[in-house]
Amino acid sequence: MNLRSRIAGCGAYLPERVVTNHELAARLDTSDEWIRQRTGIGERRVAAPGELTSDLAFRAAQRALANAEMSGADLDLLVLATATPDNIFPATATKVQARLGMTRGTAFDVQAVCAGFIFALSVADNAVRLGQARTALVVGAETFSRILDWEDRATCVLFGDGAGAIVLKAVPATAQDERYVLSSHLHSDGRHYDILYVDGGPSSTPNTGYLRMEGREVFRQAVQRLSEVVEEALRFNNLTAADIDWLVPHQANSRIIDGVGRKLGLPAENIVTTIERHANTSAASIPLAIEAAVAEGRIRPGHLVLMEALGGGLSWGASLVRW
Repeated sequence: MNLRSRIAGCGAYLPERVVTNHELAARLDTSDEWIRQRTGIGERRVAAPGELTSDLAFRAAQRALANAEMSGADLDLLVLATATPDNIFPATATKVQARLGMTRGTAFDVQAVCAGFIFALSVADNAVRLGQARTALVVGAETFSRILDWEDRATCVLFGDGAGAIVLKAVPATAQDERYVLSSHLHSDGRHYDILYVDGGPSSTPNTGYLRMEGREVFRQAVQRLSEVVEEALRFNNLTAADIDWLVPHQANSRIIDGVGRKLGLPAENIVTTIERHANTSAASIPLAIEAAVAEGRIRPGHLVLMEALGGGLSWGASLVRW
């Protein structure tokens, strides 16, 4: 039987501590107005001391499973997208697997930075299509606060911590409502490796460093690449932008989100944005935005949802889902 992946539930978790722009402005040469005008960010969450990426992922996963009326024992596959794992190895996903009571199948991490959730979703969807899994959990979780130079106003104001998750359930490809993942489209271009990275790592230096970014070049690449991959997804499914109910973009920068929306001709009311209160949570940003839109009653069964993201590598991709 040909199988496809239906989204059966979603969940999210944010750390308790809120760091506002005003708090950052008290110790950096910046202001709430400056940050909002250039990024759209008003505040971000920061994990507590001792609160790990696996903790955030576990809580988001619990909520997604509860929303799907499932438990960890029902899972065949867990794919965790993160650039901030608890340890270099083993995979943070295996720690989450154990805490969820998932005793069969497999769990592993995927690293594509801010595009990680799209990559993880594609991996899990392919496993379902091939019959390798019947139920899968896809999680995006990050503690980016641990890799920021809090004296660098160009980067530290942009990011936050959080986690989001979705549950996939196999359904027949012949389902008439076509409520499943329609397609995913992934790309990378290592020629731009040096415009967004964290300096340091076990192969090059003894310690992990801080996030470094060439902001203008990342912005230029993001608008171009994301517009291209969104159009690719639409062409592949014989659709146009007018068919999309919701665009759920990676929450990196409001100007990037607006730029992609304009290129597609999508009205702002059809774009899910949570950057004002979440900031850029890397691989967690799309599932966090999805959970917020579902909780608010915006994304509903039958809606056509297009997700897109770009991250370091450069890596970028898009997924089209009939909710």
